[in-house]
Amino acid sequence: MDRTNLLPIGQFAQASGLSVTALRHYDASGLLAPALVDPDSGYRYFRRDQLRTAQLIRALRQLGIPIEQVRGLIARSEGGEDIAPALRDHLGAAERRLEVQRSVVHSLLSRLTEGAEMTHGVTIRQGAAVRALVRSATLDRPGLDRFMLPAYREMYAVAGQGPLTFAGPAFARYHGLCDEENECLVEACLPFTTGGAQPAELPDGMYVLDIPETAYAFTEVTGEAATFPRIHTAYDAVANWVTEHGFVFAGPVQEIFRHWTGTPGHPENRLEIAWPIGEPAAG
Repeated sequence: MDRTNLLPIGQFAQASGLSVTALRHYDASGLLAPALVDPDSGYRYFRRDQLRTAQLIRALRQLGIPIEQVRGLIARSEGGEDIAPALRDHLGAAERRLEVQRSVVHSLLSRLTEGAEMTHGVTIRQGAAVRALVRSATLDRPGLDRFMLPAYREMYAVAGQGPLTFAGPAFARYHGLCDEENECLVEACLPFTTGGAQPAELPDGMYVLDIPETAYAFTEVTGEAATFPRIHTAYDAVANWVTEHGFVFAGPVQEIFRHWTGTPGHPENRLEIAWPIGEPAAG
């Protein structure tokens, strides 16, 4: 092959801003193959017109985009597709992650200096048996934001057809940790009385759940403290209290909407974190 239009890997590395090691790695992963590999020396050569691709790869990797996604973006770009919308989506996701990290750091600093128990007093109350309309889904935190409002709107519409008599504020049950990296089963619940009208036909995916009478350890959060991820401090405070006082966890934790304005962080928002508890078994 005529090598007049080729750059040896060292020069190509300098021009592209990628190390020789990175170029070898991208070759092995099929992301950026050299135009020529000398059969005797194994030395790699790249075409001059591959430089722009290499620079784009460098920029995408600097954004923390995984190689598999970079491969797809490169293919789309070389196919003439505009990848600007994908980059804007990535930027938006990065900004959301940064905001979450900033909030987590502030919450952690507050916990280290004040202690979660100083901020969130935990008490016990006996909870009556509850019957509720339920919509459930297994999702992460971004999915939760898209799930909750439509779920409650649908349940309120069904309740109005009964009409059902509400027995308390709406609440959600979390069967695990639900954040940016973890999915869990979430149940959006709308409680109604057992002595009045009962739902007849329910849409697919909606069901009735009976929650037995039990004791709860709970704390209240308001305003900014009720926003994600700061609200995790309240969850931790209740969990620590239950553990330290010798109780057992008797079911999924509940997030009860005592007063919700519809705007996260509103000073009038008032939520309770309530964990079902039981006495430890003898022995």
